[in-house]
Amino acid sequence: MNNNIFERIKKVNQYGAEYWSARELMGALGYIEWRKFDGAIEKAKEACKNSQQNVADHFGGGAKMVVIGSGAKRPIQDSHLSRYACYLIAQNGDPRKEKIALAQTYFAIQTRKQEAHEQYLEDAMPEELPAKDNIRIAKKRLKGCPEAQKEII
Repeated sequence: MNNNIFERIKKVNQYGAEYWSARELMGALGYIEWRKFDGAIEKAKEACKNSQQNVADHFGGGAKMVVIGSGAKRPIQDSHLSRYACYLIAQNGDPRKEKIALAQTYFAIQTRKQEAHEQYLEDAMPEELPAKDNIRIAKKRLKGCPEAQKEII
């Protein structure tokens, strides 16, 4: 079991794409009020847009049902965030706060790992082979590394 809070709150949708609930990320980053965290999300969306990325690809809208005092349920605002969105939110946080600094480190390291993995696959795969053959070759090469193998399945 991974003890990293960001790994524990990560979710995977039915298509295998990972995402984080904004409400859960809010707590992991030490925010108490949604309105303050929503301000950090808005700054991250602006950075995303200014980086020529499609904001909707990284910040999915949504709601979450919560139980209120009477036992009834009501929807509250939430978002599904990509790794990139989480990274941008952390980068726009106050680095003097330990939880923000930990998040900045986590998302920077994970981003670098993914870049290195993609570069390895690109360098290791002959361009003239069809994609399915490249995947088969990569699986053989990574057979001794279960974590890396999971990423390409």
